[in-house]
Amino acid sequence: MRMRLRQIVMVATDLDAAEQHVEEQLGVERCYRDPGVAEFGLRNALFPIGDQFLEVVSPTQPGTPAGRQIDKRGGDSGYMVMVEVDDLAPLRRRVAKHEIRIAYEAVTTGIIGLHLHPADIGGAILSVDRTDTWGEWPWAGPSWRDHMRTDRVAAVLAVVIDAADPSAMAARWAAVLGCAAVDDRVTLPDGGELRFVAAGDRGEGVAGFVLAASDPARVGTATICNCRFDIV
Repeated sequence: MRMRLRQIVMVATDLDAAEQHVEEQLGVERCYRDPGVAEFGLRNALFPIGDQFLEVVSPTQPGTPAGRQIDKRGGDSGYMVMVEVDDLAPLRRRVAKHEIRIAYEAVTTGIIGLHLHPADIGGAILSVDRTDTWGEWPWAGPSWRDHMRTDRVAAVLAVVIDAADPSAMAARWAAVLGCAAVDDRVTLPDGGELRFVAAGDRGEGVAGFVLAASDPARVGTATICNCRFDIV
């Protein structure tokens, strides 16, 4: 089964400020605002990083899961990890075997995404999404390729997740995804890595990301929405 890291998601109290920081520090351009997220009391912005995506969501009303994440982690934070697959049937079988709840099944033309409950898998909402055509990504709107900017960053290489027990959480994610966990890391067969590290004062959750620099002169670090971006 094909499987790769396709989208990373952060949650912000101030979407406009977060967008500005993303564009200035990563050199990317917004491609879309998804009106569908209003159903969850959110606004959002999506940015292509190569043919992967960074999304920032922001609550527009009280009582949202995204707002609870902000409260839980004491401010802006990483929020979701989205993985693209070419077949959801094996994933559904593993989810049932390991008693992972599907919190939400997102469906639109050309794509289906299963949001796995963070209380069951740990660390973050994991969304596993199958597109009708590998490489397309309807969540990012119809013209995302027109907004690809790779002057500074070219790809998302890894997600770093804070865990109370990194080995146990890595094993849990690996079992659900059908991959191996080695040294508290899960490497997806078609690109992308999930790295589990000891949680600090903020508790469990997405702590940062590793991006590929467009050229060696562009390496560095950035902090956006309290997430560390290592550009390597």
